[in-house]
Amino acid sequence: MANLSLSFSFILLLAALPWTRTLHAKKTNVQFYFHDTVTGKTPSAIKVAEAPTSAKSPTLFGVVFIIDDPLTEKPDPKSKEVGRAQGLYASAAQQEVGLLMTLTYQFTAGEFNGSSIVIVGKNSVFHKVRELPVVGGTGAFRFARGYALARTYWFNAAGDAIVGYNVTVLH
Repeated sequence: MANLSLSFSFILLLAALPWTRTLHAKKTNVQFYFHDTVTGKTPSAIKVAEAPTSAKSPTLFGVVFIIDDPLTEKPDPKSKEVGRAQGLYASAAQQEVGLLMTLTYQFTAGEFNGSSIVIVGKNSVFHKVRELPVVGGTGAFRFARGYALARTYWFNAAGDAIVGYNVTVLH
């Protein structure tokens, strides 16, 4: 009888652990456009640090930006804003333009208003499609995990860019 009781307690413990939610996870796809502006009177991304050698690096290795970028429904900057991408990215590669992105995508409108997803990973910006991991979330996306596919929609030589995100989240 003691073995049965111990086994039942173990099963209850396993069921309470967050990783067991994978068995019953909801799958959600979200699409939006990220508007990163480093120029003009009110940039949404600002350089806050750089290494002494960053200016000589073809990849700007060592440069760090803090951002508060609008997220919109469509690529047009005047389309409906659905959230903000807030956090930082840093040039972390010497062989290509590769950004280490540590960002919270906070939704401020629509079905997921008040919820967020967190993406942390390398963004090889000149690749046609980049896959980044979703490592967490809040609200409707609590215990989130998944991936984001990023595709550059538009960019200019100054560094301003519009990037489409198609995110698949298990939560």
